[in-house]
Amino acid sequence: MLIKQVFAKYWMRLSLTLLLILLEALLVILFPLYIGKAIDGVMNNELVFLWQLCALGLLLTVTGAGRRLLDSRFYAGIYTKVSRAAIKKMKLQDDSVKTARLNMLAEVVEFAENQLPAIIQHSIGLIVVALIILFLNLKIFMAAILCGSLVLCIYFLSSKRTLRLNSEFNNELENQVNTIQQKQESALHRHLLKLMRWNIRLSDLETLNFSGSWLIMLVLLVISIHIAATGENIQYGALMALIMYVYQFIESMVSLPLFYQQWLRLSEISERIRNN
Repeated sequence: MLIKQVFAKYWMRLSLTLLLILLEALLVILFPLYIGKAIDGVMNNELVFLWQLCALGLLLTVTGAGRRLLDSRFYAGIYTKVSRAAIKKMKLQDDSVKTARLNMLAEVVEFAENQLPAIIQHSIGLIVVALIILFLNLKIFMAAILCGSLVLCIYFLSSKRTLRLNSEFNNELENQVNTIQQKQESALHRHLLKLMRWNIRLSDLETLNFSGSWLIMLVLLVISIHIAATGENIQYGALMALIMYVYQFIESMVSLPLFYQQWLRLSEISERIRNN
């Protein structure tokens, strides 16, 4: 694929982005730990962890802002190069298809710039947080693994339908310029209705999957609070940190499948452009 070739050419620049993403993920993971320590420290008239928490927040701000400033310029250049190469490859296609696929390419680059870092951070966070929960409480860890597996099953079972709906949506999108050029209000109306019909179906499927996943994760949160709060000899700050780690796990577990749905859409776009 064209975009893979461009990324391969600029692997050093992408390596810097990946390094900053990993650093961000690590800093985010440390927050619940230092919040818990800061709470216990303040209650014992010790402010060292509170100041460390402030330093952690400032470092995260600088790292995140720096990465985003660099990435916005880098991916703008990527889109320009990929789009020019794609137009040359699609020289036999009509303008409607070319216009639609340029917009689709913009989605791919936007995904790489904004969604891919979040996927990496959530994936790393999910693994590390799960290990932290395992260390802190085995019962909560087992409940987290069970609930997480159920969420993955929901999205796996709906993947074929997601691909089909995205294919139908993109088929209709490729007709948009031709439809507009006809200058027939009835044809444009039918086109927009079809486009929105596929968009609504995609949205409905996403809503159904998200709602089911969130309900499962809500059960995990309630169970975790009950198990943690009824444990023996646990400090308030440590309890707070444990529940925050559980919530981080829930946040990642709910977010990653949504990224998976987006990845399915982009894989359909990639296949469409590759086959010209």
